[in-house]
Amino acid sequence: MRPASIRRRFGPMNPEYLKRQLSKAIGQLSGVPETDIYAWIEVPPDPAMGDLALPCFRLSKHMRQAPQKIAGFLHERLTERFDQIVRMEAVNGYFNVFYDRVWFADSVIREALEADGRPGYNPTAGAGKTALIEFSSPNIAKEFHIGHAFTTLLGQAIANLYEYRGYSVVRMNHLGDYGTQFGNLIVAWKRWGDEAALAADPIAELQRVYVRFHRESEADPELEAEGRAAFLKLERGDPEAVKLWQTFRQQSLDFFNLTYDRLGIHFDNTNGESFYSDKIPGLMNWLRSRDLLTMSEGAVVVDLEEYKLPPCLLIKTDGTTIYASRDLAAILWRDETYNFDLNVYVVGLPQSHHFKQVFSVMKKAGFEKADRLIHVGFGTVLFGDQTFSTRQGNTIPLNRLLDESVAKTRAIIEKNNPGMSAEQIGETAEKIGISAVVYTFLQNGREKDIHFSWDQVLDFEGDSAPYLLYTLARCHSIRAKADTGHAGETASFDKQYAQYLTDDEA
Repeated sequence: MRPASIRRRFGPMNPEYLKRQLSKAIGQLSGVPETDIYAWIEVPPDPAMGDLALPCFRLSKHMRQAPQKIAGFLHERLTERFDQIVRMEAVNGYFNVFYDRVWFADSVIREALEADGRPGYNPTAGAGKTALIEFSSPNIAKEFHIGHAFTTLLGQAIANLYEYRGYSVVRMNHLGDYGTQFGNLIVAWKRWGDEAALAADPIAELQRVYVRFHRESEADPELEAEGRAAFLKLERGDPEAVKLWQTFRQQSLDFFNLTYDRLGIHFDNTNGESFYSDKIPGLMNWLRSRDLLTMSEGAVVVDLEEYKLPPCLLIKTDGTTIYASRDLAAILWRDETYNFDLNVYVVGLPQSHHFKQVFSVMKKAGFEKADRLIHVGFGTVLFGDQTFSTRQGNTIPLNRLLDESVAKTRAIIEKNNPGMSAEQIGETAEKIGISAVVYTFLQNGREKDIHFSWDQVLDFEGDSAPYLLYTLARCHSIRAKADTGHAGETASFDKQYAQYLTDDEA
């Protein structure tokens, strides 16, 4: 890093403005609109790869050069052009830039002070815009296990960030309350269900018969056919099937809400897949009017060869709908209802192919907001080398994890604060214990798998929520003890202090 003493003045530039200036410079060199460049510049998953990176393959078609050559060209032309950038690299077709850490620390601290402790807060950025954030979306009649925590906690964080930027946010819980599995559940309940057990613990009882169904179906394949027939009856409004399904749905939602309340999460809309079932005919007419529907071996599909994707199945040969048809109907309904600017899906990476197909159908149909449909994927929660599976009975209830974390926190507080009241201990333990679990799911890159370990989740040392909360409490304590007569001096923060904050973790 160049010594601060010989560096030219940084000027009143912050990271956001620097990104825009960098986009402008690359746009001038490449002939590509700077708005496109800005959208393509990304934050690498690993800090060792830079603070910002441009995948130059996006410029290849326009510049008619290989990504590696474009990255080298940008490195040659832009090196030393920005005092705020200490290093640039051209690596494997990526153009990477590294911030000057002294400037970055100074910029962040100055912005925080000027914003009265709310850096990045800009309620005008999303003013007048509506962002739909779909997350959590558990399947009814199943345990809310720690595998569901990833989408639930990540989605809440994303929704909070959009609100912080001034968007009108609609939190959508697209419940998994429809599909062949509910035909299976109806069959399982009618064969092995226990009314008394259902009244005592509905989720445990429904999960018991669901797991048994899949175990029994391995020896009796006819069960799967019964399940499909039961779902077809449900779709056609059979009174008995509908009544059972409504009971399962409401009992599940009541159970889920206990966990959501504990996590401080609320939803503005809980329309599940079933809500869109009667909207499928309208969707099919909409697609038919655009001449997009094709018959394929008795099923209805949309051909997506031009997007290098297999056909998107909408109606199966038995006449039932699937995830894709319901998701497409949901997009049309949401746009009509909310006139959204963004529709964000916080759903696991294994569903990436599904969303590529759904978004491509909307693009092919000429839906003007197709590019505003965004899939935010994330990794899988693993237990050992296995994924959590309700079907196999291999789950850990999220509430059990929350209880364990709160209990450990309570024990620490009681040991270190003998004079604290039981009520205070309980409230504090609940907040810190739950924060520890939340941080476990948010501290790493979202696309990385989480290898669940009781010891790791309940480790409160080092990089953990309890440690961060302790640091925050200490900072508030120092601020409270500071002489208020010097409060105004913080606005004139001297850049010389930023040299001590150059570590990436600072």
